[in-house]
Amino acid sequence: MTSKELKERTKQFSLDVVVLISSLNKNMVSDVLGRQLLKSGTSVGANYRAACRSKSKPDFINKVAIVIKETDESQFWLELMVGSGIVKREPALKLWQQADELVRIMTATSKTAKSNAKK
Repeated sequence: MTSKELKERTKQFSLDVVVLISSLNKNMVSDVLGRQLLKSGTSVGANYRAACRSKSKPDFINKVAIVIKETDESQFWLELMVGSGIVKREPALKLWQQADELVRIMTATSKTAKSNAKK
């Protein structure tokens, strides 16, 4: 997958999070959990873009690690939202699966970058 394709994919993930959060009923729990997911979910795309503009291999590796962390955190908030009944399983599952795929891609990207940095 190219950098351009990953930029688009991470941006789409962030947009899908925004759409999900916009659909939530307003109450204290959904506001708090929604805000947390909104922060981590939208930072996935932003941090990947920052990784693409990194100044060095170590900087790239660090920024990709942030993408992995934020994506994993998004999965956690989705799990809480489903578990608490704020979000139905189906829409959350689609996002969770997208996040899982991104974590796998970014982990492989990080491993490749680390291996190339050693050469």
